[in-house]
Amino acid sequence: MSLAVKFRNPVMWLVIGLPVLSIVAGVGLVVVALRSGGDDAVIDTVQRTAQIQTTELGPDERAKSMKLSAVMRVDAKGIELLPVGGGFSNGDVPRDVPLTLALSHPSDAKLDRTIELTPSELGWHANEPLPLDHDWLLQLTPADTAWRLRGRLVAGQAAAHLGPALAGE
Repeated sequence: MSLAVKFRNPVMWLVIGLPVLSIVAGVGLVVVALRSGGDDAVIDTVQRTAQIQTTELGPDERAKSMKLSAVMRVDAKGIELLPVGGGFSNGDVPRDVPLTLALSHPSDAKLDRTIELTPSELGWHANEPLPLDHDWLLQLTPADTAWRLRGRLVAGQAAAHLGPALAGE
């Protein structure tokens, strides 16, 4: 039986084609995995011990105990953060110091941004344009990271609520 006769049989194409296709698919998966990077898509400092991932929740607990809450508003003038009660109103949080707002894209770390909000008449403000064509994960902290508020700005919306990550009672 000649070689030409063997390749006329469709089963022979499967015998050769399936392993070649699986190798090409495997190489494609490796390329995609390497391009995505090895970092986690979280802002927090994470420690790993014996396959268990832990993060520091102290700032979230302090924000919860201080009853901190804020509303972030986005418009053509930039980003405005308005404090809502808790430690903002009773003086626990100084109103004359800047705050740091970390904006994380949910799936593309290259689009992540960190913006410094400066004190303003109503709260804090930054003259930074912010695209609203996708969601943003939000994290607000003071310079000393004593507390932390989190939220999510949904695509197309111009405001988001920021609060402690830990559930309140």
